[in-house]
Amino acid sequence: MSLRWSQFDLKHGLFYVVRRKNSIDSSYPLYGVEMRALQKIRRESPGAQFVFLSERNAPMTDSAFRKMLYRTGEAAKLSLPVHPHMLRHSCGFKLANDGQDTRSIQYYLGHKNIQNTVPYTQISPSRFKGFWKD
Repeated sequence: MSLRWSQFDLKHGLFYVVRRKNSIDSSYPLYGVEMRALQKIRRESPGAQFVFLSERNAPMTDSAFRKMLYRTGEAAKLSLPVHPHMLRHSCGFKLANDGQDTRSIQYYLGHKNIQNTVPYTQISPSRFKGFWKD
């Protein structure tokens, strides 16, 4: 599914995510650097319906993104093949390691079932942070 401009409200700085696999749709705030990058992309392709376009001005497909990310991982000489879902996992672990609560991570990732979120927090070194105050 290609990312569409209709999912963005650049005036109010919001990004609306429509999820697959029966997950929870939600909206996310956009910040300065993201807003500037999106506005630049928008200026470069003013009539486009899709945010990311191929060299042929067609929407960037899942397959094309997956291949691009895989090649990027190879170019970086990473020891394992890189795929898009790794970005999602790294986000979940980052939030858990920063001490975000499990429910917030659940909704951020769009999980309907908290059991899908628990693995991110189980191995977080910060999960016991603040248990004992001085």
